[in-house]
Amino acid sequence: MFAVPENTVTRAENPLLRHPVRTALEFAADRERWRNLLRYDPDERYAALLERDAGQEVWLLSWLPGQHTGLHDHGESTGAFTVVSGQLTETVTRRAPDGRVLTELHTPATGQSRVFGPGYVHEVRNEGPDPAISVHVYRSGGRTLRGYHLDPLTGPVPS
Repeated sequence: MFAVPENTVTRAENPLLRHPVRTALEFAADRERWRNLLRYDPDERYAALLERDAGQEVWLLSWLPGQHTGLHDHGESTGAFTVVSGQLTETVTRRAPDGRVLTELHTPATGQSRVFGPGYVHEVRNEGPDPAISVHVYRSGGRTLRGYHLDPLTGPVPS
C-alpha cells in the first residue's frame, strides 16, 4: 500500500474564487445549459436565472434592439457580464476626483466582458439592429439594481 501525500490530492475548485468573467464565459459557452430558457420580450429585456447558490447568481438576458437598463448600479454586488451574441453598449458615468463628470462608452461585442463593483454606475443598451444575448454574474448581493439619474453638474444621483 502507498501513502499519498495530502498536497497531491486534487480538491474541488471553489467557484467563488474563480473570477466572475470566467464564470460568465463558462456559462456563455455552454448553450445547452440555457438555450431552452431563451426568450425575447418586445416590451422589456428578458432575464432568466440560470444558477443561484450562497455566493452568486448567474443570469441570462436577451435584448431586442432599443432595449436598455436605464442608469443604475448593483448596490454592494460585484460581478461581470459577457456578450454571447450581438453587441451591447455600456455607458459608465462617474465623478472624477477633481469633480468633473466623466462618461465612458464601451461596446463589448460577442465574447467580450465587462466587470463591475459597488458604486459602478452604468447603463447597458442594445443599439444594434439585431437581438443580443448576455450572461451576467452577480456576487455579494445578487441582482440588485438601484436606479440613478444624471445631473450634468454633479454626476450620477440615486433616483
